[in-house]
Amino acid sequence: MSVYTELTHNDIQNILSDYQLGALIDFEGIAAGIENSNFFIITDSGRYVLTIFERLDATELPYFMCLMKHLAGAGLCCPDVMQRHDDSLLFQTHGKQGCIVSCLTGKTLEQLNKTQLHNSGRLLAQLHLAGSDFNQQRVNPTGMAWLIEMSAKVLQKTETSYGTSAAKLLADELKFQRQYHWDSLPSGVIHGDLFVDNILFEAEEASGMIDFYYAHTAPFAMDIAITLNAQAILLGEDDDARMDAFLTGYESLRPLQADEHQALPQLLRLAALRFWVSRLYDAIYPRGGSMTQTKDPQEYQRKLSLHRQAVM
Repeated sequence: MSVYTELTHNDIQNILSDYQLGALIDFEGIAAGIENSNFFIITDSGRYVLTIFERLDATELPYFMCLMKHLAGAGLCCPDVMQRHDDSLLFQTHGKQGCIVSCLTGKTLEQLNKTQLHNSGRLLAQLHLAGSDFNQQRVNPTGMAWLIEMSAKVLQKTETSYGTSAAKLLADELKFQRQYHWDSLPSGVIHGDLFVDNILFEAEEASGMIDFYYAHTAPFAMDIAITLNAQAILLGEDDDARMDAFLTGYESLRPLQADEHQALPQLLRLAALRFWVSRLYDAIYPRGGSMTQTKDPQEYQRKLSLHRQAVM
């Protein structure tokens, strides 16, 4: 959720002319995140989020729109996609596609306590259950083929910028992960990016989940691993208790199977590797943009090292 495409008041008025959302009162860019251009817009009918898609394949956008419609209709606290006069869900501006979605209540937090982690786990389980009858599939865009390709692009510059030990860790972990396949684990729609800036809270209660543009079909346990790394692990003494709080919340709605429990330590490593490589790429090959943020690759290097030590 950054701003790469700048919009004027007139641009947004023109976009709104194809909706039944009322007249534009005010708008502001959203500076969190790194993938799309996002704006809060206020009309005389309410508050919404307007997104312009910067890097996503245009042919995949209908999947995300239909998924959010499905999940909202199934009762998940997530954005609902607003329909235009012709019932379409996407608009075009500046040669790019975008959408307008409902704005949820609550706010994001920089760090979650154990009660909030418990409730975050419950909300992720709700997503997995709500998406169980969604009939569209999307292949993991950051699977093993992606990891191999991206690792090759960053490996040499990782050694230059972060040291020989970092490059060796990257190569060793990639070799380790290439041995494993997780096709037999229970699978379905996963969020794929449930960081703290993608979940909303009202006090202790999780009030909503946003930013579904990494959603795809994958093992549910992979989504759990991604979210544990993102929300529970602070690289501190309380990490085990924080992970337990999240997992207890998740399993209160969807108990894990034995093979999911067994796979989780390796999936935590895989998830850490995936985000480390992504952050390395963004740091080594930065993109231009207004109000953009590049996240620290070394955070996920440390998380990967933590998980490797836990199983050695």
